[in-house]
Amino acid sequence: MMMKKQTMYFRMITSSLIRRRSRMIVALLAVAIGATILSGLVTIYYDVPRQMGQEFRSYGANLIFTPAGDETSFTMEAVRKATDFIPNNDIMGIAPYRYETVKINEQPFTAAGVIMDEVKKTSPYWFVSGQWPQNDGEALIGQEVSDYIRLSPGDMFTVTGANSVGDSFSRDFTVLGIVQTGGIEEAFLFVSLSDLEEMAGDKGRLDVVECSVSASQAELDDIVRRIDENVEEVTPRLVKRVTRSEGAVLAKLQALVYLVTTIALLLTMICVATTMMAVVAERRKEIGLKKALGAANRSIVMEFLGEGLFLGGLGGLLGALFGFAFAQTVSLNVFGRSISFQPRLIPASMAISIIITGLACLLPVRSATDVDPAIVLRGE
Repeated sequence: MMMKKQTMYFRMITSSLIRRRSRMIVALLAVAIGATILSGLVTIYYDVPRQMGQEFRSYGANLIFTPAGDETSFTMEAVRKATDFIPNNDIMGIAPYRYETVKINEQPFTAAGVIMDEVKKTSPYWFVSGQWPQNDGEALIGQEVSDYIRLSPGDMFTVTGANSVGDSFSRDFTVLGIVQTGGIEEAFLFVSLSDLEEMAGDKGRLDVVECSVSASQAELDDIVRRIDENVEEVTPRLVKRVTRSEGAVLAKLQALVYLVTTIALLLTMICVATTMMAVVAERRKEIGLKKALGAANRSIVMEFLGEGLFLGGLGGLLGALFGFAFAQTVSLNVFGRSISFQPRLIPASMAISIIITGLACLLPVRSATDVDPAIVLRGE
């Protein structure tokens, strides 16, 4: 018996929607557009931090390890202990640096021993005229060094100095590229960490480590706290100019999502309410006849709410699908990367659309229950 009532109720709603399909299509489109904007912006909001995190990594490292306390250096083992507190999927690059004073043509310069492949990950903003070194005996030199001692890609030069026990060393290098950053890096020459350790001795000693981590401000703060509490040899520090800029942009994006979503949902409510009010006005005689025949206000309310909620559910489903297409288009055009579909958005979009249409139907439904059958059936 209950199944027959539900079937009859569903047929009544669908037949009513079909009879007034022109108005209902307008309401359905309004709900679908609102749901599209909602699901699209929510998808963008949840995926963009990851996209933006990768984009911000082009501005350099956002986490730095320096020696703790009065120490002047630390070891690679300490770095491994510290990086254990960073999720592997979030690590974009870990670049250790060791600095030594060397001489070229009896002129003092600062040589940085690095792992070139990691520097490319943590400092993608470096502009290198020439090539990145791949082998021992190859070097990058800063633009200032190049200008001062007249070296170009392909030239050879000799580095001299004294190692950790006081013995002198001499090593030939070939210039592979010239580094231009607009910063202090232009005053350095960069060689492989293994080359510098071979010349200066004291293998395994590091002065600083730059880390590029794809994580939110809160996650980075938690990483710094845990490293600071558990690793005595290093002091972790966030690069504020990078992390603050990223946080500020994401905060503005969040405000924009809230604002646009609120406006879209309000417009959806207005459109649905207007359409349902027009439907109630058209059906005043039908409503009056039903009430004259004994129909209760509750049955009339359920009929109109059923129509509205059906439109809300269908519009939410369409909006979830179109919203993903909208978010995918935005992501590809802005970031050049695709995004992943979030299946949870389908029920969420449908639920929110049903709630919005339900609220929008309250005023029209109240108007329908206020219809006086005696007045309506007299033609007044």
